[in-house]
Amino acid sequence: MKATSSYQQQGAGLYIVPTPIGNLEDMTYRAVRILQESDIVAAEDTRQTMKLFRHFSIETKLVSYHEHNKQTSGERLLADLQAGKQVALVSDAGMPGISDPGSDLIRQAIVADIPVIVLPGANAALTALVASGLSTERFLYYGFLPRKKKERREALEQLKYESGTLVFYEAPHRLKEMLQGIEEVLGDRQVTLARELTKRYEEYIRGSVSELRAWAAEDVRGEFVVLVEGSNEERPDAVIQDSDPLEQIRRYIEEGEKPNAALKRVAKERGLDRQELYLAFHEAD
Repeated sequence: MKATSSYQQQGAGLYIVPTPIGNLEDMTYRAVRILQESDIVAAEDTRQTMKLFRHFSIETKLVSYHEHNKQTSGERLLADLQAGKQVALVSDAGMPGISDPGSDLIRQAIVADIPVIVLPGANAALTALVASGLSTERFLYYGFLPRKKKERREALEQLKYESGTLVFYEAPHRLKEMLQGIEEVLGDRQVTLARELTKRYEEYIRGSVSELRAWAAEDVRGEFVVLVEGSNEERPDAVIQDSDPLEQIRRYIEEGEKPNAALKRVAKERGLDRQELYLAFHEAD
């Protein structure tokens, strides 16, 4: 185990700098100073960040670092950091490293024993959660669900019994399909849609999934944070794991599964040898 301190008054290191998610007044004095003092600023979209630079009169060297060039760009940035330079990382909006490739650069810097200094700041997920009206005692941030229907359904199935509020990001053109998947897998739960946060047309839409599906039937605009009420049902796995695996097989068969399919399912769920389970099941019968 190795303990390190990431705080520095100045000098070499990787600075993670949040930027406004809409309203430029949410930029902190410290964030502006760090961007001005850094040797290099790595941005997800340099065109977007240049607007921020012009507004705050920042003239630091700007380079791109995004999903498609993160390997080559990351190597150059790591070399700069190892040479003693101060590098600031920004995303298009909000906290870098959350649902963007910044997390890869952060891990590389930690492995290379380079200080990582994170500035607090704007974040769409937490902003929406606090205003959602749903529970904030426990929550699970997921980010973007898979685009393909089958993979999205599988992901939602894994979240079905999560008791905390579920927090997702979604693009407007996929919102209707997402809400349909939520209702099909999770049921008609309470949901809050937050869009265009901190911008002129900021809006929160609250209601059941079925109500919000009707609302989203027409074309919608804006980037969304989707917050879903957590489950109040007990996860069946908690009961299953304490039960006899042979009884579990019989229950699956009673529910309509074929014996071999039930055997295979229980073996996979329990991490048991399928052949041994097969013999035990038939011996018991």
